[in-house]
Amino acid sequence: MPRFDYLKPVSNPSLPPIAGREAEILALVQQQQPVFLPTTNLHLEQLRSGFACALHMHQPTIPAGANGELISHLQYMVEHPGEGDNHNAEAFAHCYRRLADIIPQLIAEGANPRIMLDYSGNLLWGFQQMGRQDILDALQRLACDPALQLHVEWLGTFWSHAVAPSTPIPDLKLQILAWQHHIAAMFGDAALQRVKGFSPPEMHLPNHPDTLYEFIKALRECGYRWLLVQEHSVENPDGSALSQEQKLVPNQLVARSSSGEVASITALIKTQGSDTKLVGQMQPYYEALGRGPIPLGGMSVPALVSQIADGENGGVMMNEFPQAFIQAHQRIAADGGGAGTVAINGSEYLEMLEAAGVSAGDYPPIQAVQQHKLWQQLGDSPSAANVEVAIAELQARDSSFSMAGASWTNNLSWVEGYANVLEPMTSLSAAFHQHFDPLVAADPSVTQTQPYKQALLHLLLLETSCFRYWGQGVWTDYASEIHRRGVVSLGS
Repeated sequence: MPRFDYLKPVSNPSLPPIAGREAEILALVQQQQPVFLPTTNLHLEQLRSGFACALHMHQPTIPAGANGELISHLQYMVEHPGEGDNHNAEAFAHCYRRLADIIPQLIAEGANPRIMLDYSGNLLWGFQQMGRQDILDALQRLACDPALQLHVEWLGTFWSHAVAPSTPIPDLKLQILAWQHHIAAMFGDAALQRVKGFSPPEMHLPNHPDTLYEFIKALRECGYRWLLVQEHSVENPDGSALSQEQKLVPNQLVARSSSGEVASITALIKTQGSDTKLVGQMQPYYEALGRGPIPLGGMSVPALVSQIADGENGGVMMNEFPQAFIQAHQRIAADGGGAGTVAINGSEYLEMLEAAGVSAGDYPPIQAVQQHKLWQQLGDSPSAANVEVAIAELQARDSSFSMAGASWTNNLSWVEGYANVLEPMTSLSAAFHQHFDPLVAADPSVTQTQPYKQALLHLLLLETSCFRYWGQGVWTDYASEIHRRGVVSLGS
């Protein structure tokens, strides 16, 4: 297997590469030249439809090492095989690296595969902490081998799997930048520059006007061109649900703050639910087979079925996905490869549309779900205070109204019942910014220091969704310990 100069293995690192190059990173990612268009072997005019599949990979960081060290939950699984489904640790590890075998195999067979990958920063750091060079070498190949770059698109995400609606607004950009730092440190600046799509953890999209505005603004400032969103987390400006055809073309997500500021980003719509069987059994491909071109921007464009699933979690993804993925791409190759229905990644699809003359202004405008009700209630006098009054009035008379955002499931809340995590999280965030923001403003190199990185690490970790997803008990205890260490790191 070829090796590349970009990878910088770290032996049991005490801190991940999450800060210190902010100005350089922002300059790098703002370069807007096409990434996939110069090398794509697809031709838009030959396509009826396409499908874009993404795999989401994550394991949280927990204070559960032999002496309370911060370790990956994957490492904990390896060290405690008798608990729960921890016996699957090596099966998970295989899933994290197997695309580096599957994609080259398909290319060698004459197929034209595509896959999008979303790895949390926690997980990447965990591989480094564990010294799992087998996984790191595989990811290095997927990110850096020129022969695979057309076929594999990496998606950005929050470093520590935070959910955007309940993450303190000043930390949204810190989460985004931390992940970008980590990718650049592992795979090189050129690999980071190729990352133009963003996958929000839990598909959780804010719908509070100010949180959504700051989220989209941070994404744009960090160089992202598009965002993957769950279909029921958005609505049309009149409050109606997206039409079936609308879900199969790009939309333009518009965020308006309580003070009237506007930010927007292109959105690809993740259809249906969160069931990993959809990707594990390649349902997006089979759905795309029944789709045809859709009118957009004065022309007809190929319909795109977009879907994401955990890449390792559950029997279908562990056992059925590889063969289903291979069979789908072999069938496409047998049907002619570059015409009809094909696999295509998000940025490649959008760049091909732009080259054909379709612009973001041609995409249907959408907004976060429930915002139509809010804007109706506000009338012509938006302000931060009026927004909060309108939200309170709507909640009082409409039990279905919520400004907690929407995600892949409506059955779980990352807010209700978790004051013992959210209040310390908010407190630590406020203390972090009170302590460091003036110092960084006076001297940006402060972000290169050990005290800054140590405090930032604990802040990011405390915002990990897993400490609320799994309910009260050991997971909220983990959060309490991370909060305690974060307070100590600030010297308060």
